[in-house]
Amino acid sequence: MTGPAAPLLSVRDLNVIYKGRGRTTFHALKDICFDIRPGETVGLVGESGSGKTTIGRALLGLVPVSHGTVTFDGRDITQLRRRERRRTAKDVQVVFQDPYSSLNPAMTVEDILSEPLRIQGWTSGDARQRVRALLDQVGLPADARSRRPREFSGGQRQRVAIARALSLDPRLIVCDEPVSALDLTTQARILQLLIDIQDSTGVSYLFISHDLSVVRHISHRVIVLYRGEIVEEGSSSTVTTAPRQEYTRQLLMSAPVPNVELQRARRAARRELALEASEPER
Repeated sequence: MTGPAAPLLSVRDLNVIYKGRGRTTFHALKDICFDIRPGETVGLVGESGSGKTTIGRALLGLVPVSHGTVTFDGRDITQLRRRERRRTAKDVQVVFQDPYSSLNPAMTVEDILSEPLRIQGWTSGDARQRVRALLDQVGLPADARSRRPREFSGGQRQRVAIARALSLDPRLIVCDEPVSALDLTTQARILQLLIDIQDSTGVSYLFISHDLSVVRHISHRVIVLYRGEIVEEGSSSTVTTAPRQEYTRQLLMSAPVPNVELQRARRAARRELALEASEPER
């Protein structure tokens, strides 16, 4: 009988401390520990300022790690230099929140998708074939390659961004609020696209969001952050239906639902939780 797969990504005691003017500091992340296994989606959820995006940026080498380690496929990537970090780009990619600003408006879709391929030494012919396959994979027509980002809707632009992240067959994609700028119908389509891609490729996701209802739809496990610390974690079904922590229950109550009466009831329940939390202990 075989045990669970070894972690693809392992984060241990991750701390990020920002230095301000003089001797002031801000402890953005405090002793963060979690794993992501091959083919798994871990949802990272919290309100604005909780540190969830900082975790994603730390994994990508975009912010310095003050203490702790980030290990990818058994290799410590915590303090890689820029040239070494480029070598990991093939395996670790990112989809950013805003499809309007994450794509170069002056480039065609073919240029956008083939750029990482050319950097890796692909020939023009091979890159063109790969671009056609990527467009098909994300549900865009072949003629999209000659168009520019401004010619697409928000959901279509995010499909282009996902195709770019997939171009080098990564093993892990950091999804930083990838559907928060989209309407609910488009959100559902993009989430299903990500699920279908994972089923066909086995890629792992770190899915960052402020919305527990979105995280519940796509994640196998969920981590809840509050002020730079993990306050709850567990299976998606447990955390999103029977949370242990009051903060997680408030996040759940704040998630929008397409029902006016239910939304009103949720707001009332959230206010009640907030009042309970503010009352002094007797």
